[in-house]
Amino acid sequence: MSSERRGLLLVVSSPSGAGKTSLSRRLAGAHAEIELSISATTRAPRPGELDGREYHFTDEASFAEAASTGAFLEWAEVHGQRYGTPRAPVEAALTLGRDVLFDIDWQGAAAVRTALPEETVSVFILPPTMEALAHRLRARAQDASAVIERRLARAREEIAHWDEYDYVIVNDAFEHAYAQLEAIYIAERQRRRRNAWLGGFVGRLIS
Repeated sequence: MSSERRGLLLVVSSPSGAGKTSLSRRLAGAHAEIELSISATTRAPRPGELDGREYHFTDEASFAEAASTGAFLEWAEVHGQRYGTPRAPVEAALTLGRDVLFDIDWQGAAAVRTALPEETVSVFILPPTMEALAHRLRARAQDASAVIERRLARAREEIAHWDEYDYVIVNDAFEHAYAQLEAIYIAERQRRRRNAWLGGFVGRLIS
């Protein structure tokens, strides 16, 4: 039986600290058919981050050159730093029938939807309360107090875009939120239009 299928793009967004990265990496680790989209960024690595694993770390000049030549599927400036998704590996994965998971903000999500609307499935992660979000950011101990305050100020603006997404998950308990995200992914993989092999299979089944 042929398993010919077109890959999907699973876009996961949230305010900083609401859990999109932890949820995304858990899902990718549990499903071998998922590739994590690794963004390029001009920001400096945080403690424990490795180039090519969390991000492709680059400088402003190199990022600007890549953006000008169309090498990014999408890019945006967030918190004074630039982030972009390399186009070539995403298009190659789709052609091979593999799925690509994006951990990006609402601006990037909108750009991906515009570029590849049929392939894109979008999920927004909400914190249970703003107080919980602030606690998570401070508990991370990776950013200066001024940076944390800027992230909290921006969070309300980001949350205002929740209704642009296909699905919304409230991350009040990690395991529950993960189960919801995994259910969305599994269901979307089964959509008829993503599985071109079904037409031939059904034809043989009823002939």
